[in-house]
Amino acid sequence: MADDSVGRRMPFAFLSELQQRFTTKYSPDVIYAADEDGLDEFGPEIGRLMHQYTTSPPPDALNQARQDLAQVKDIMVQNVEQILSRGERIELLVDKTDTMAGQAWAFRRGARSVRRQQFWRNQKIMLLSVAVGILLLYVFIAQFCGAGLNHCTS
Repeated sequence: MADDSVGRRMPFAFLSELQQRFTTKYSPDVIYAADEDGLDEFGPEIGRLMHQYTTSPPPDALNQARQDLAQVKDIMVQNVEQILSRGERIELLVDKTDTMAGQAWAFRRGARSVRRQQFWRNQKIMLLSVAVGILLLYVFIAQFCGAGLNHCTS
């Protein structure tokens, strides 16, 4: 008789193990030829098996499979959560990349505008430098030849 807390599988596992040990130890001819008390030497074996199943029963294969399945399920849930988290991070990276591409385009446009401004500023400075150079050359020549450059004769 078994307690309800062990379920139905454990008593049947016990009986199956008992039958397997009994048929291993005795051949069918010995079993059929034995009288009522002929196989009493198997009693201690039954006692050891009962003690084993009472103190440390073997693991139930179905329960073990259920536990393994629950662990696999937990691992799969964690993996899916990590994939979703990774997907969110990838989405964030894509958004940042788009933002940076827009900023790069704006920077390129601003740099082009600054380059043009500097080009024209340099052109103005060059033109002004040439005008000042011509003016200085005129002043230098005018000192020797007069203001109208009419006193220079060769």
